[in-house]
Amino acid sequence: MENIDWIIVTVYFFVLGCIAWWSSRKQHDTKDYFLAGRHAAWFVVGASLFASNIGSEHIVGLAGNGATSGMAMAHYELHAWIMVLLAWVFVPFYYKSGVFTMPEFLERRFDARSRWTLSIVSLIAYVFTKVSVTVYAGALVFMTLLPDTFGTPDNAFWVGAITTVILTGIYTISGGLRAVLYTEVLQAFVLVIGSFFITFIGLDMLGGWDELKSILGANKEQFKLWRPIVQEGIPWWKNSDFPWLGIMIASPVVGIWYWCTDQYIVQRTLAANSLKDARRGALWGGFLKIWPVFIFLIPGLIGYALHQKGLMSIPLKAEGIDGDQVFPTMVSNLLPVGLRGLVVAGLLSALMSSLASLFNSCATLFTLDIYSKLKPNKSEKHYVGVGRIATSIVVVCGLIWIPIMKAMAGGGIYKYLQQVQGYLAPPITAVFLLGLFWKKTNSTGAFVGLISGFILGVLKLLVEAVVSFNEIQIGTLRNIADFNFLYYSGILFLISVIIMIVVSIITGSKDKPETNGLSYDTLTEADKAEIRASWNHWDILGTIVILGLVLAIYIYFSFWI
Repeated sequence: MENIDWIIVTVYFFVLGCIAWWSSRKQHDTKDYFLAGRHAAWFVVGASLFASNIGSEHIVGLAGNGATSGMAMAHYELHAWIMVLLAWVFVPFYYKSGVFTMPEFLERRFDARSRWTLSIVSLIAYVFTKVSVTVYAGALVFMTLLPDTFGTPDNAFWVGAITTVILTGIYTISGGLRAVLYTEVLQAFVLVIGSFFITFIGLDMLGGWDELKSILGANKEQFKLWRPIVQEGIPWWKNSDFPWLGIMIASPVVGIWYWCTDQYIVQRTLAANSLKDARRGALWGGFLKIWPVFIFLIPGLIGYALHQKGLMSIPLKAEGIDGDQVFPTMVSNLLPVGLRGLVVAGLLSALMSSLASLFNSCATLFTLDIYSKLKPNKSEKHYVGVGRIATSIVVVCGLIWIPIMKAMAGGGIYKYLQQVQGYLAPPITAVFLLGLFWKKTNSTGAFVGLISGFILGVLKLLVEAVVSFNEIQIGTLRNIADFNFLYYSGILFLISVIIMIVVSIITGSKDKPETNGLSYDTLTEADKAEIRASWNHWDILGTIVILGLVLAIYIYFSFWI
């Protein structure tokens, strides 16, 4: 990093600070702080959905998985089709209900027990995944770009982690969701531009697309999109090479949880100016979601090819290339002065974007779904203050988890992220799908299914943490830890669905008048007419374009090498 690079980064943060300051002047109540006053246009909603999703863990982690596992993780990045589900299936219920949070929606559909359970599970999930992974990925960038600035690379890692958390916390705590939304529009733009230059310059240095395909083709099995279910000499349930059946089972389960039920994401659509803006924002976000394969995953493939040709040296570890070092190494080695500063600003913007979204979502969940129930009738100012304190506690817990996460993330931080989400998502996906599409799902069935699924998921996660941290090589714990996370995710989803259905049937369906309109078979004619009036041919055309692009990408990369 040279002086001009630091100037560019400084100017970027100055602009970011101005936006946050402007936003902080508009905080009057919880509706302003947690949902930006419900005034966001579709373009802002979509850009915020994209920027919230694509954090530093995506840039660093996806590039790393591209270099070590090829296109295996592309399935998770082609979830634009699930954002179409968000737009057409889920958003109408969420927006019409007028809720602030997803747990609040569950309370209206079922009861307070489901609300409490989902709130607590979501906060725990944020500690295990979003906080720790996002901060870890951003700190890796500091460790690679500024290895000696703070004495040692490890010092740079922790200085980077703590500094970015504090800076992001300041502007998020002061500005609320409005600050998050409007800074994310800027961050999404910087992010895409910076990553495009990495792809373009790296591909040019390599010698073009055909050269990339030629190098990857020499080791086709490592880089192809679809992997066999059985590997030679390895039981199917131990196959960790992303078997296609496991991907097809787990990817939709995690995707529906993340894009259609997670407070972190759905909160953006709830901030929309209208139901039409909420739907179009989700579709616009779906269109943007298509491109990470090209601007984040492909650079990892390029980094591997440059390393193979001796044009760039990526740090190694026992298993081969250290995937999490690929993108930072490309930034420090390939980019010229000035452009390097822009890309670093993009990396920091990605980190801060994800953390900012997370901070506000944590504050919203804890304040509105837990604290306000324990301490009702407090002032709006009091609740906003409590949300800020809750955010700080979640972040500290995430920092404490980072050393354990580093031990578990041997296959790369992006794989770790999908792994943990695969354990926590299934019961939540099950309860929302059954809640919307089967009106006989009752409050007891939902509660028992959520609790059972959560316990089974956390047990698997804790076993893996114990095995990884203590380097256990044999025994029952090792076998449980080695059971493929993709298959476990599918089994956990099935168990959760069965429990919810069986318990609901045994305890009997107790329909309440307030649940009307919160599932598809209880919609009134007036509800249907209102939903129908919120879309036209442009929404249909956008949907066709998104689904067509997803299909085209799948077809091309199924046969490209």
